[in-house]
Amino acid sequence: MEAIQKKLNGVNLDGLFGTIEVIREKPEIAAFQFRARNQWIDGSHNRTTIKEFYGGCQEDTSRTAPFVFDNDEPPILLGENKGANPVEFILHGLAGCLTTSMVLHAAALGIPVKKVESTLEGDLDVQGLLGLDDSVRNGYEGIRVTFRIEGDLTEEQKEELVKIATQRSPVFDIVSNPVPVQVRLQQD
Repeated sequence: MEAIQKKLNGVNLDGLFGTIEVIREKPEIAAFQFRARNQWIDGSHNRTTIKEFYGGCQEDTSRTAPFVFDNDEPPILLGENKGANPVEFILHGLAGCLTTSMVLHAAALGIPVKKVESTLEGDLDVQGLLGLDDSVRNGYEGIRVTFRIEGDLTEEQKEELVKIATQRSPVFDIVSNPVPVQVRLQQD
């Protein structure tokens, strides 16, 4: 007889708690390395391919096809709208990670959620990236995230889920704190 999986918010609870327990017993399993490859196409259009990653002490083979993302700029920034621009992908990554963190932690806490929506806005002054004013940063000056959560939850529970999401989201951490980034040129 097949075991019935307990799910909450679409999350396999046995899998979630089982994974936590395995990592607690063998912390080296928690080390992951994600990878992306990018190739310039034309103008401001370039393409990123994501497939392989390392996790659980081994190379992952679960993905049979790569994920492909086109990056471009809108015409006002000299592009042709062949994809979202990279700073928009940052908003996408932040939204996805906050939402995933929120829903997984809600499931772990036994809190059913019916719907989660978010709106993100990032303010960027292009004078910095164009080299017109060195006092203006190249990236976002600020990002605002607004969540709408539906379900049989109190306002306090909703606020707690938003707090947990910001405390546990890797992308929130990445955009909120300096991350050492090494850039080098491959020698031919």
